[in-house]
Amino acid sequence: MKKRLSAAEKMKQHNRIRLIIQASFAALSNGYIRGFARGKIFTGVSKKICVPGMNCYSCPGALGACPIGSLQATLNSRDYKLALYVTGLLVLFGTFLGRFVCGFLCPFGLIQDLIYKIPFVKKIRRLPGEKALRYLRFVFLSVFVLLLPAFIADFTGLGQPWFCKWICPVGTLEGGIPLVLLNSAMREAAGFIFRFKLIILLITLFSAVIIYRPFCRYVCPLGAIYGIFNKFSFYRFTIDSTKCTGCGACQKTCKLDIPVWQNPNSADCIRCGDCKTACPNQAIVTGK
Repeated sequence: MKKRLSAAEKMKQHNRIRLIIQASFAALSNGYIRGFARGKIFTGVSKKICVPGMNCYSCPGALGACPIGSLQATLNSRDYKLALYVTGLLVLFGTFLGRFVCGFLCPFGLIQDLIYKIPFVKKIRRLPGEKALRYLRFVFLSVFVLLLPAFIADFTGLGQPWFCKWICPVGTLEGGIPLVLLNSAMREAAGFIFRFKLIILLITLFSAVIIYRPFCRYVCPLGAIYGIFNKFSFYRFTIDSTKCTGCGACQKTCKLDIPVWQNPNSADCIRCGDCKTACPNQAIVTGK
């Protein structure tokens, strides 16, 4: 007879499988080993294709492009072809997966998950004004990803990637730091903007030790886009009212403190699946 796993064992098994998927996709997205050896960015054909998660184009190992970087860099182009192509990909990813991308396919999400495992005196479940703070990612999306690149052009007549240039800690960690360390020309060129973004990265990483996924919660414009799709994507959660007792086990397990039993398709949910695994009555159903 097959041994029945305890709740703790089920959660451990679920997290192990999720970690394997996250690590595998991160390795696949950044599989150009020569880039790290040479300190140069890969420029092959696959760089024209956007990966679903936040993964910096300038990472020496990146085989694909970041959808946010591609979108903002081309919004002010003359024909908008690439911007529309990227928009189409975002709609495609969002329609099929929603924020499942955040929970399983985002390399920077994996980094935050690993950092959160570092012991700390007190972990914070939510910040004061948490509900309002979670809307900040929509501010970053609308201002730094859409409006500024679309309406403020440089001397070439194109919009600049404002979010990538001034804010994105993903680019600093995956692209900026490796290139500065591996490429002497980049070290000489690194100036105020790099140091400014390095401070943002350090704040983000330290915050990730204390609170679960601060970048995903409050900053990530890609998560803001995918969150809009959560309610009607093919991969979504449904509560079986005949099984749910309102015990709140799902919310207690959720590191983002979402009342899943009341709002299973919250725009904040990264679809990690912890709630579904923790539900004692198997009341949370996916894909319906």
